[in-house]
Amino acid sequence: MTSSTASADISFKNLRRLYIFALLTIAITVLLSQLLIQHNLHSQLSDSRIINISGKQRMVSQKLTKEILILNFIADPTNNKKEIDQANEIIQLWKFNQYALENGNDSLGFPKQKSKALSDLFVAIKPNFDNILNAATAFLENKKLGIKEKENQELVQIILKNAAVFLEKMNDIVGQYDKEALEKVTLQSKTEYGILLFTMLVLLLEFVFIFKPTNKKVEKLISKLLVSEKKALKLAHDTEVISEAKENSVKELKSLNYAMENTLLYCRVAPDGSLIHIGEKFAKLLLYNPFLSDKTFSQVLTPIEKEQVAIDRIITQRQKSGWQGELNITNRNGDLIWLDMSMVPVTIKKEESELLIICFDITERKKAEEEVERLNNENVADKINQQKVISSKIVENQENEQNRIAKEIHDGIGQMLTGLKFSLESINLDDKEKSAQKIEYLKKLALDIIKGVRTATFNLMPPELSDHGIVSSLSKLTQELSKLTGKNILFYNKSNFDQRLDSLIEINIYRLTQEAINNAIKYADSTHIIVQLSHSNNILSITIDDNGKGFDIAEAEKKRNSESGMGLLFMKERIQYINGRVFINSIPGEGTRITFNIPI
Repeated sequence: MTSSTASADISFKNLRRLYIFALLTIAITVLLSQLLIQHNLHSQLSDSRIINISGKQRMVSQKLTKEILILNFIADPTNNKKEIDQANEIIQLWKFNQYALENGNDSLGFPKQKSKALSDLFVAIKPNFDNILNAATAFLENKKLGIKEKENQELVQIILKNAAVFLEKMNDIVGQYDKEALEKVTLQSKTEYGILLFTMLVLLLEFVFIFKPTNKKVEKLISKLLVSEKKALKLAHDTEVISEAKENSVKELKSLNYAMENTLLYCRVAPDGSLIHIGEKFAKLLLYNPFLSDKTFSQVLTPIEKEQVAIDRIITQRQKSGWQGELNITNRNGDLIWLDMSMVPVTIKKEESELLIICFDITERKKAEEEVERLNNENVADKINQQKVISSKIVENQENEQNRIAKEIHDGIGQMLTGLKFSLESINLDDKEKSAQKIEYLKKLALDIIKGVRTATFNLMPPELSDHGIVSSLSKLTQELSKLTGKNILFYNKSNFDQRLDSLIEINIYRLTQEAINNAIKYADSTHIIVQLSHSNNILSITIDDNGKGFDIAEAEKKRNSESGMGLLFMKERIQYINGRVFINSIPGEGTRITFNIPI
């Protein structure tokens, strides 16, 4: 080793130490900044959940007041127990949330320590909370026992009086939580800017005291290396002759290595078709003894003379240009083998070449293709006929729906608008009494027109679906259908699902639920329909129960051309479109349950 090389080696070691020191400084700075940021973020983890729960607390208090009013003014003994149980559940949820917000909760991650402003707000709201809680509990107990109706009226007034004050003070609490969360975010932002400035300062100092001096040392080292390079060029010239002699060997090794790496079915063939070498895997496939050397390549591939002639012709014609294609040969056991073969011309030395043959066994793939083609030919007719029936039914249903809406608009809304026009023209303002009567009539007619428009357009895309999501739209759907049909149709969000899904998934869920409810109304003669929504981490489940007359599922599926059979088929096609599943259970004379499970 020369002195210049040794000096360069020592200099590089020193440079490496400097660079390692610089990188460690940057890494430690980034690590400390991340630890500080993560500490601040950890203190903010529960802010969004607290704001959500405190906001929901207002809704729960309103819901509790509503349930109390329903129990107070609607005297229906058959539903009293159910309504009382539901009100008690609301009280428990309301009380749990309030205590969690006020005193902290480990399971929800709510801190026990709060700011003085929040503590004062909770002290101020506690009397109203206690008044509502005590009054509601006493009211429900009286209702359950059916006593003290006069006292219940006073308790209702206490609840109403304190409910408004509770909502106002709860708004202040939510505002205070939001304010404190904003202050934390502002502090976090300032902290991050401070860390950024500190990091930039560290980088500047490293540039001035490390990288810039290092650059000068690198320039000196490069000048020394240039001198060493001249000496290396002379050595390279001396080794060039030896490298040229090895080049042909390297090419051969590369060709063989390429064949070995890409396929185990390979061999080398001379231009006259004689076999030079065959791989062990290829020899086993062809049932050939590789120690025999008196065979041509075509004789190794197949014992059939006709097939040998075709292979020899390919080698003769394509030994310079190469060839790629599929061969169907017969082995020594009489079995058919399909090979995907590539013949690659390889120059070993000047004026000396050979063919490198690479093969892939595609026999199983060919058998599978033939089997698939056979099955496709058998099933294509049935699929085409089934698709024709589905397509015709879809077009028929679309036409029927369009005709129904057009008829409702023409026969209902059109006639009412005509009547409205004539009534407006016939108003005589001089006769105030008759004018007032006609105006009252026109008001009622306008309400009928509005109801007719809502009825005619109800099956179109609801605005709630695009604006608020599937939960709000299903709730609206059941309310509207209940009003329009007079049937008792209820919706329950059992797991408080509030996520938004892909628009295509939401519209298909909406249409599937709408179809199931319409079937219960139209065919089942049901009076009560319950739609329940629940979810887990991966599945959204919607269940539609009715107390209708039910049907035989197996019989309906057999009648594919009937309206009920096609309805089930369309329902299954639509649920499969969004990768979901449908389960239908029906007992004649008792009712039907339809469940849709959709991955989320």
